[in-house]
Amino acid sequence: MKRLFFLLLILPIGSVQAQASFKVLAITSKAKDHRAMMACAKPFLEAMGANHHFSVDVSDDTSLVNTHNLAQYAVVIMLQEAPFDMSGDQQKAVQAFVEQGGGWVGIHAAGLTGKQFGSGHPSYHYWQWFEEFMGGVVYSPHPKFQPGVVIVEDRTHPVTRNLPEKFQISDEWYEFDKSPRPNVHVLARADESSYHQNKPMGDHPIIWTNPRYDRMVYIGIGHDASLCSDPNFGILIRDAIRWAAKK
Repeated sequence: MKRLFFLLLILPIGSVQAQASFKVLAITSKAKDHRAMMACAKPFLEAMGANHHFSVDVSDDTSLVNTHNLAQYAVVIMLQEAPFDMSGDQQKAVQAFVEQGGGWVGIHAAGLTGKQFGSGHPSYHYWQWFEEFMGGVVYSPHPKFQPGVVIVEDRTHPVTRNLPEKFQISDEWYEFDKSPRPNVHVLARADESSYHQNKPMGDHPIIWTNPRYDRMVYIGIGHDASLCSDPNFGILIRDAIRWAAKK
């Protein structure tokens, strides 16, 4: 399986091959339960960039998130980096970057919206813009880590067109207070019949874009290090980055 995955990193698919070079900044999480995924993320993203004509800087140093530094990048990835773990100035820098047309890829814990987080921080300020950016949803406790199925709804979108109609992975299957569907473009949803929910959403988008922003994609899966050797996850992240880089 790992050999297949690295072959996928080496061999571009379709129109992705002709994409021009660009720079990516991936900010990773320092949370203890994300350590395994963060350890594999750096070689995972660096190999992907090397084989698909983009450079990537991977770091857990949020001081890199400032207006001056972000100007050199086409895409910012928040790889399980929660919004409440950024300072107010760092949040403003990301917001300005996105509003000026920069690409944003949020993975898993990057979508932790809600005022229940971060209130213990000395300079806590809730980032309301980010909640709206995510489609107006608030995160609720997720079920246990378990296998489940992702159903791809839009197989014409550049982010998901190289994926199968459905695929199985193991994850935490993040839940929200409601479906973001009215405010976002859903690319894929979680098949709630394939695992045990904490609180069923019924309509459970798991990958989506926000049409109000040029190049924003949120990917709700991405908790476990095993995904760094999963072919479908590799395709998803590769194509999400390349789409987000386009102007």
